[in-house]
Amino acid sequence: MGMQVHLTDEGNPSDTTPLLFIHGTSSSLLTWEGSTELLKKDYRIIRFDLPGFGITGPNREGMYSTTFNNQFIDSLLDHLKLKRVIIAGNSLGGSIAWQYALHRPERVKGLILVDAAGIAPLRKMKGAIGFKVAQIPVLNRLMSVITPRFLVKKSLEDAYGDRTKVSDSLVNQYFDMVTREGNRNALVDRIRTGWGYSDSALLRKIDCPALILWGKKDNLIPVENAGVFNRQITNSQLHIWDELGHVPMEEDPVAFTKEVKKWRGSIQLR
Repeated sequence: MGMQVHLTDEGNPSDTTPLLFIHGTSSSLLTWEGSTELLKKDYRIIRFDLPGFGITGPNREGMYSTTFNNQFIDSLLDHLKLKRVIIAGNSLGGSIAWQYALHRPERVKGLILVDAAGIAPLRKMKGAIGFKVAQIPVLNRLMSVITPRFLVKKSLEDAYGDRTKVSDSLVNQYFDMVTREGNRNALVDRIRTGWGYSDSALLRKIDCPALILWGKKDNLIPVENAGVFNRQITNSQLHIWDELGHVPMEEDPVAFTKEVKKWRGSIQLR
């Protein structure tokens, strides 16, 4: 697609069905750092920054549709010469993951959906303040030029079940990624594209094994949505953490890794 993409490819080289990690809105591949360290002895793990985020930077055409996302992952897997993967996606990344599983079922041999987006919330949520600001026309134009650090910190605190885990170094990491050249305008472009809620009945067409993971203290996507994914995807397992929020793999990598390993050991890949 003519884009330079920031990615890492590490772990067990004998793993024939790697884990492909896809982060959420305003995040980066760093959100999977702790989990990758714990998993890479057993599995090959590929992480990347989505177009519009992290070091990859914006799509020059300003397009962030489902069609673009599918084409982007196709190109990424072709470049890496990968015929099959297990995709783990958080939030926006979860939506991209399950939409891609519908697009290329022959390539997706398993799904790990972590507080996944893509279907309408079953109840209204408080949400993160940064997302709210980015959706207000006058403020999003200002946000594309000036992004206060406190706004990034508050958005992170909204995303965590335990806000005391939001350290200064974590805030600095997100702030640096959000304010990287072009990323603020790209976020506004993504929001203008819309969140693209799909009919949950589409999930019934997914026939690969799926692990649904959710933090009960998620303030962005209600925990009730986890039940929808679990009911609609035939071959799925569900685990909910009572004390975690919207990014459980980042907030508690040990707990996340435990569930992934247990699930991975319980399924047979076709």
